[in-house]
Amino acid sequence: MTISAWLYFFGEVPSHTRASLTTALEQANLTLHPFTSQPHSFGVVVFDRMDDANLRELRVMTRSATVLAISTSLAGLDSAKMWAVLEAGAADLLLWSKLHTATDQVVSRLQRWDALQNLIESTPVKGTLIGKSPLWRNLVRSVVEVAAFTQASVLVTGETGTGKELIAHLIHDLDRRTNKGDLIVVDCTTLSPELSGSELFGHERGAFTGAVTARDGAFSLADGGTLFLDEVGELSLPLQAQLLRAVQEHKYKRVGGNTWQHTEFRLICATNRNMEADVANGSFRADLYYRIAGCRCRTPSLRERRDDILLLVSHFLGQMDPQAATFDLDPAVREYLLTRDYPGNIRDLCQTVKRIWHRHIGPGPITIGDVPMEERQCGISCRSSWPDQGFEGAIRHAVDLGIGLKEISQNAADLAMQVALEQEGDNLQRAAHRLGVTDRALQMRRASRRAIH
Repeated sequence: MTISAWLYFFGEVPSHTRASLTTALEQANLTLHPFTSQPHSFGVVVFDRMDDANLRELRVMTRSATVLAISTSLAGLDSAKMWAVLEAGAADLLLWSKLHTATDQVVSRLQRWDALQNLIESTPVKGTLIGKSPLWRNLVRSVVEVAAFTQASVLVTGETGTGKELIAHLIHDLDRRTNKGDLIVVDCTTLSPELSGSELFGHERGAFTGAVTARDGAFSLADGGTLFLDEVGELSLPLQAQLLRAVQEHKYKRVGGNTWQHTEFRLICATNRNMEADVANGSFRADLYYRIAGCRCRTPSLRERRDDILLLVSHFLGQMDPQAATFDLDPAVREYLLTRDYPGNIRDLCQTVKRIWHRHIGPGPITIGDVPMEERQCGISCRSSWPDQGFEGAIRHAVDLGIGLKEISQNAADLAMQVALEQEGDNLQRAAHRLGVTDRALQMRRASRRAIH
């Protein structure tokens, strides 16, 4: 299978190294093409020395591409610098020492990432996990990789309303087991102490008053499939001990029974609790925690991914009326949705969009009059919430790193230009209008950045 990727050399990589590396990759059936100022898909960056300027450039590249970094020299590449390369967005870092081995490593990674990207671009994923923000893209990538290429148990953490159950369903859907069974969902907050054992393990006839027939529990129903324990942090300690045996030994006993039953299922757990704190204070068993957390992913709150709000708005409108997904939003409505607080996260946003839609009249656009009366005071006051804590935190981090005002301003302007162009489908005129500059000024700035790269 031929994989296509762009190739970029940082700094003063010797010409003979460039030539040998390029030839080796091409002979490994990679199609290489030149780097552009708007990188996409897969890329390979090569360096013999990684300094702060290169790290900042790498960070820009990885916003829209999956990048593999290759170091041709160990000089000056300590552990801190290696971690810095990953922090800048590189998916992995290889040391180009043995030519044949390194080439195989490059090819195997790009092949996996290509398969992963095809899944990410598939309808089941794109139609379920909506968003393009870097934080969300990283989560989607991790979830899809764990779901399709491993059988590991998964612990999904995050605030209420951030999409934990959607992720559990997607993991089950992407699971590649043959003859896969059903997804069985258990809401741990609804398990009463008296009946929790029966719900999970099932019971024999006569096990307790009212047990007139034998009944299968969640462990039996999930055999061959997936068991999703929602709000697993609410389980009592005695029930945690019984769950541990089932997860660890793949067997259990029904309530009132003496026979060990065998079960094989993939376990997905979700919680909005701080599990590490619960383990530390003894309210959750440490041995069970490490069993259920084979892989961990955290769903970000909506305040951490405000770039995705308008995409989610279009998605929710489209769910109510397919034509409404393309409706324009008046500037005041757009600003209101972007700056409003969402304590309930995505679920809160969804309900807000529904309330607006129920008031909407005609084919579009969504106008300020569609905003419900009780929401309008929020619309008036929300504009003052910027600069917000996220912006202040980013600036504070840059100052802590010793980055000067000129460079902070330059990077902020470049990022604003990139975001505006992305949101307006690369339409220069609309992006310039959003930024409050002329078309000519934006065009010249973009051209100057391309020239630098």
